Amino acid sequence: MSTALGFMFDAPHALGEDERRELLGGKGKSLADMTRLLGLPVPPGFTLGTKACRQYLRSGWSPAFDEVIDVHLAATERALGRAFGDAANPLLLSVRSGAAASMPGMMDTVLNVGLNADLVPGLAAASGGDTAFADDCLKRLHECFAKSVGGPPPHDPRAQLRAAIEAVFRSWNCERAKAYRRIENIADEAGTAVNIQAMVFGNRDALSGTGVVFSRNPSDGNPEIFGDILFRAQGEDVVSGAHQTMDISRLAERLPAVAASLDRCLAIIERHYRDLVDVEFTIESGKLWILQARPGKRSPEAAVRIAHDMALDSAFPLSRAEAVDRVRDLLADSARSRRIAGDEVALGAALGASPGAASGKLVTSAGRAVELAARGEAVILARPETSPEDIEGIAAAAGLLTARGGLASHAAVVARGWGKPAVVGWAAMEVGDHGIQAEGIWIAEEAVISIDGNSGEIFPGEISMSEQTTAEAAAMARWPEAASTRATPAASGTFPDEDLLLLVALKGFCPRDAAMEIGGIGEAELATMLGRQSENLDQGSPRFIRLTEPGKLRGEDIIAAHRNALGLQQARDILTSFHPLNDRFKTLVTNWQMRPSDGAPVFNDHSDAGYDADILARMPALHSDTMIWLDAIRPANRLPFFAARLERAIERIKAGDTACLASPKIDSYHNIWFELHEYLIRVAGLTRAEAEAA
Repeated sequence: MSTALGFMFDAPHALGEDERRELLGGKGKSLADMTRLLGLPVPPGFTLGTKACRQYLRSGWSPAFDEVIDVHLAATERALGRAFGDAANPLLLSVRSGAAASMPGMMDTVLNVGLNADLVPGLAAASGGDTAFADDCLKRLHECFAKSVGGPPPHDPRAQLRAAIEAVFRSWNCERAKAYRRIENIADEAGTAVNIQAMVFGNRDALSGTGVVFSRNPSDGNPEIFGDILFRAQGEDVVSGAHQTMDISRLAERLPAVAASLDRCLAIIERHYRDLVDVEFTIESGKLWILQARPGKRSPEAAVRIAHDMALDSAFPLSRAEAVDRVRDLLADSARSRRIAGDEVALGAALGASPGAASGKLVTSAGRAVELAARGEAVILARPETSPEDIEGIAAAAGLLTARGGLASHAAVVARGWGKPAVVGWAAMEVGDHGIQAEGIWIAEEAVISIDGNSGEIFPGEISMSEQTTAEAAAMARWPEAASTRATPAASGTFPDEDLLLLVALKGFCPRDAAMEIGGIGEAELATMLGRQSENLDQGSPRFIRLTEPGKLRGEDIIAAHRNALGLQQARDILTSFHPLNDRFKTLVTNWQMRPSDGAPVFNDHSDAGYDADILARMPALHSDTMIWLDAIRPANRLPFFAARLERAIERIKAGDTACLASPKIDSYHNIWFELHEYLIRVAGLTRAEAEAA
């Protein structure tokens, strides 16, 4: 029996985190974690893994799928004491996608599977005789099938289940999913898992509801629960944007015990992921159920604040080094937030769903947004509510405006994930084919408007804007962990291909201009090098060089080759011999960035020339000892790549360029030191966390 294709949520797995995600998909892994590891209230069910999807897309439906469904559906029935297709107390199912990489709203979902007209009386009886509720579930099933499967649902519950599963498998290759993968650089061959889960009903009664919440505000990072809820509703009502939702604060007013339970669950899930989480939940007759959880899409501004706050919370399991690594690309851009600068009068206001401000020509269709953006025009895409079919238009637009939907709607989630300003739920707006009507004013398509995703305001015309660096970004840039890869040319004037690959492998990315500075090369030579390394280095970004999947393996191979040339024990001895130097340098840099004031450390504003001079006077001796250490081990290890850059940095420091000590924006001594330390750790076969623990 091919049970390896399917897994109960509470099944044990002898696999690593990444392997489980690849096997079960992100949603399936989350359901397994919450069920087995965290003990949260999750409706029982099972996952058909990504292997099944790939097999289906190659060869169609297999009898092995039926065997897997038989075994796992029976276990789900036993867990609930209800039977699928039973006339007296029917079990209904949700059938949902779940790829390894999050693709919010891009694939199909079918809810209320297993219901037909013959079973409506049994469902009504099981819910206290509420025929209206049972009829609503049947109506929703027909709507889901028409949208996702095509046509009415079969009468036979098992035929419904197979049709729903096949629809989810097929939706992996629908145009919107392919467009999203293209934009997000997700592999086409990965496939999606399918999660088959017992339905719980947010539309059952007045004590029922459904919602989507984030453990912190994904727009600005504020540490408060953020999201939407609808009472007497099912999940699609919230995420589709077709209904006006309520703020999650209303839950505590109506069902305080459930709100407290949700708070506890969010805290547990956030600590498990060590990150902001996006959680979908349902309340059925006053009982809370958690339906899914994943790291939440967030704006760049929020990403920096969340990493900053978590790292500074001594009770939270995220180190400062990990926090910096998480947002390194954003710190390089200073995490600027664009805001309205003047006193312009707004046309109206709605919900600021994704921060930042944008101006552009108004368009009312995704196709028109793509067309104008291709000509270099900035556009604001206005829609009644967005659907996954709008994905390419959202990607093309400078900003997004919707008439309906809340803070957890598809439009809001995707806009935040892509760092695009968005205003949602402007109920006064009616979207036509050639413009919008709002507040008694007609605005024709291609007229310029502006939106402020912070305040939720909408303005006529193009308005003045300003950029500001967030306080958290400025603070993190001063942390010793905030090393960057910006650099100066290598002393040799040569830059072997393997050195470029090693440079990218140590950080996971490298700015193009930094690569040119480190290598002492120009744009043409860099382009030639990247052409030779096209299999290993991704050139898709105009600013950064990143590793491809083969490149990640090649980077590991380079490190492994260096380790093998040394021998593991000698590599670890070299790392150990580096520790005293590293301790001296860390102390020196910390003293450079912080100074004592009334017995407590404060940020060094470098106003005390004598204090700074004392610290700088310690650098030449440390550098000399470091060069002696490098000379002693250099025959056995490959370190000229770092040594020449350290020599260049110390000369600039001696010449009075004190930024070359610890600035994150140039090839400072600290940045080179960070890379050297990372290299030694990797060659020793350790992670940074393992090295620090040792």
